[in-house]
Amino acid sequence: MNNKKINITFILPSLAAGGAERVMSFVAQNIDKSKFNTTLLVTDFEKNAVYKIDNVNTIFLNKNRVLKAIPALFKYIIKQKPDIVISAIGHLNTVMAYISVFAPKTKFISREVNILSVLENYSTKSNPIGSYISKRRFNYFDKIVCQSLDMKADLLSNYNVNKNKLVVVNNPITDNFYYNESARSKSNTIRFITVARLKKQKGHERIIQALKKIDFPFHYTIIGDGPERETIFNLVKEANLTDNITHVKSTTEVYKYLNENDVYLQAAYIEGFPNAVIESSAVGTPILAFNAPGGINEIIEEGTNGFIVDNENDFINRLNEINKNYPFKPEKVSDCVMKKYSKEIIIKKYEDVFLSLMN
Repeated sequence: MNNKKINITFILPSLAAGGAERVMSFVAQNIDKSKFNTTLLVTDFEKNAVYKIDNVNTIFLNKNRVLKAIPALFKYIIKQKPDIVISAIGHLNTVMAYISVFAPKTKFISREVNILSVLENYSTKSNPIGSYISKRRFNYFDKIVCQSLDMKADLLSNYNVNKNKLVVVNNPITDNFYYNESARSKSNTIRFITVARLKKQKGHERIIQALKKIDFPFHYTIIGDGPERETIFNLVKEANLTDNITHVKSTTEVYKYLNENDVYLQAAYIEGFPNAVIESSAVGTPILAFNAPGGINEIIEEGTNGFIVDNENDFINRLNEINKNYPFKPEKVSDCVMKKYSKEIIIKKYEDVFLSLMN
């Protein structure tokens, strides 16, 4: 290959708060600028962006829906002729798949964000035509980035995706999350935390049901908002746990909150590759998680940076054990994920995917 830089465009529906938005914009900002000319294309309005973008040409299409941005996306691809386009989040990936038909010289990459076969169980909408069109999108991509081995296995077994198109690249730990002993606070009362959208698949109700059955003092911080907020906090009230729980709808200080707590509680029924879990471990806060598809078993090394359980009784037993004799060393908890998901390791994997396509 010659020394000409590769023109690559990252496309997102928005820069609103979300894991896909943060990871994709982070990769766009950190890949090697001596090898890549990078553009970040966002279909949403600039005023809605919550992530600060540096050193990347950023274009906002200022459309309130991806559907309304299709003409502008098509025009951009045809006119600019990028070498590589990488998009994330299902509905946008579907649009880009069909646009790719009209740009045969451009390599198209889809970054998937969920275990799709499981996610379907939590969908409140039924649209057979839309589902059919969405599932066929995989045929049109040159490469599909899976966040976890579970995601890859799901696409192979349930969607018949060509295995040669699939590559596993986990999420990186972004710059804000690292072990700092002086930042960690101590308390006589054990403190738990969860950072997640308040949605059914995140499983907050499983945590509440378990916490109401333990008999030692604790405090639980829930960070996030969403459609299940009323249901979850009605359950909190019924369980007489209101005084034990702090709710933070949104914050830019997740790092601070993770450092202030002793254990991260993870109860999702499905994940893509949970950013908050690797970030919690990165700062030294271990995880107690229900077993679920989406990389949990890749992130957690049993007994070193957390525990994985199969049911509520096991969850409660682990809570009691941890409270009685805290078994974790924060520095080892951090090392557990930094050795696998540091910025340097994951950015290099993305660069290798891009370079292999152009070769």
